[in-house]
Amino acid sequence: MDAQAVVKVMAGLPGAEEHEGWAGQPVFKVRNKSFAYMSEDQTHLHLKALREEQEALVAEDPEAYAPSWAGGRFAWVLIRLELADGEELHELITEAYRLTAPKYLVAQLTA
Repeated sequence: MDAQAVVKVMAGLPGAEEHEGWAGQPVFKVRNKSFAYMSEDQTHLHLKALREEQEALVAEDPEAYAPSWAGGRFAWVLIRLELADGEELHELITEAYRLTAPKYLVAQLTA
């Protein structure tokens, strides 16, 4: 999946917005809470995930997935876009959104 496809997935999420990050990179937020950061060169994506998900992804494919920073109950995962499976990445983006968005917006995903 390339950067344009990632942006298209993000645009389809209720209330998701693209912002410019501190280093000029795209940041995706819902209700002013970040759930995804794209690298400046648009080759990598940081996604919010549960710790268990991060560990499973890294164990499954360490070339495509790497541990990123962690905070609280979440552990972010760094994804090399060129190596990630498109369908799986779509699911991971949606899950990162679900972990961040308020319930009324998450409910619109299935509506």
